Amino acid sequence: MEAAVVDAGSKFLKAGPAIPDQAPSMIIPTQMKRMPEDGSMDDSSLSEEIIIDPVVRGYIRDWDAMEDLLHHVLYSGLGWEMGNEGQILFTDPLSTPKAVREQLVQLMFETFNISGFYASEQAVLSLYAVGRISGCTVDIGHGKIDIAPVIEGAVQHIASRRFEIGGIDLTKLLAQELHKSNPLVNISMSDVEKIKEQYSCCADDELAYDKTKNSCQIEKHTLPDGQVITIGREKYTVGEALFQPSLLGLEAHGIVEQLVRSISTVSSDNHRQLLENTVLCGGTASMPGFEDRFQKEASLSSSAVRPALVKAPEYMPENLTVCSAWVGGAILAKVVFPQNQHITKADYDETGPSIVHRKCF
Repeated sequence: MEAAVVDAGSKFLKAGPAIPDQAPSMIIPTQMKRMPEDGSMDDSSLSEEIIIDPVVRGYIRDWDAMEDLLHHVLYSGLGWEMGNEGQILFTDPLSTPKAVREQLVQLMFETFNISGFYASEQAVLSLYAVGRISGCTVDIGHGKIDIAPVIEGAVQHIASRRFEIGGIDLTKLLAQELHKSNPLVNISMSDVEKIKEQYSCCADDELAYDKTKNSCQIEKHTLPDGQVITIGREKYTVGEALFQPSLLGLEAHGIVEQLVRSISTVSSDNHRQLLENTVLCGGTASMPGFEDRFQKEASLSSSAVRPALVKAPEYMPENLTVCSAWVGGAILAKVVFPQNQHITKADYDETGPSIVHRKCF
C-alpha cells in the first residue's frame, strides 16, 4: 500500500497516495459543518448548522474536528481499513509550534494506529516538486503568506517571514470594493469568493492599475438570486493588494520587496541561488497575470540579483502551483519510508510525541 500524503490547508485539504506525477486524489474543503448536538433535522435546524474551521491561518486549531476530517479522508476517501492502517506523511506549515507537531503525531499513532509517520516543511516540499533543494518559496495561502529561503533542503528560519494575511483577507477586500460599486446589492462572502476565483487577475504594473479607474471594461455578473452586479476595476484589486499592501490598510512593502528583504538576511554567497530559484505556491498565486506581474516587479527590485521564477517540469500536474507541497510530499514519501527514515510505532512507543522533532525536522 502506498503511503498517504496529507496537506491540510486553511481552505482545502489535499490527500492521496504518494504518486508524485499525479495531482492529489482528494481535494476537499477543510471547513466543516456540524449539526446541532440534539440531532434534530427539521428545517429550522438546518440554518443552525455550526461552521467549524479545523485549520486557521495554516495551523490546526480544532483537534476534534481534524480527527473527524482525517477519519473521513483516510477510511472513506483513501480506502484504508481499520486494523490495517498504513504510513502517512504530512506537510508542515512554516513555523508550526512544537506543541502542534507533537499533538499531530500523537493523534496519528494513538487514535489512527498508523504504522509510520513523517512530516516535512511545505517550503522544502514545494522546491522538491520542481526539482530543487535550494531556493525560496512564496506561498500565498488562504490564511497566511509564507516566504521561506531553503538551502540544501533546510529552511532558513531566521530569514523566513510569515504574514497573517492571505486569500480570506483578499476576499474581504474584494467584498468591500464590490459593495462600493454595487451599494444596493447584498453579496454573500461565498459569492464574493466565487467572483474572486472567476474574475481576479493582475494588472501589468501599478500605473496600469491606476489607469483602470477610468478605462476598465465593465462586466455584468448574475448572482445566484438573480441580482446583477457590475465588475470593473475590482477584478484587479485582489492581485494589486499583494504588490500594494496599502490597499489592505497595511503599511508594508509589496510581496517582491518582502522576498528581497528576506533573502538579504542570509549570507550573500547564497543570494543568487535563492533568488534565481523562486517558487510561487498557493491558489492566489495561480491567478491570471500574477507570474508576469511578479517578474516585472522583480526586474524593478532594489536587489543586485533579481528574483527569477522556476517553471514546473512538464511531467508534473498542471495545477502544481496549487498543490506543490503535496507533490513534494509524494516525492519525499518515496524516499523516507522505503529507507526507514520515518517514525515507527516502536519509535513513538519508546520516546513519545517529542520524537517528531528529532526524526522529522
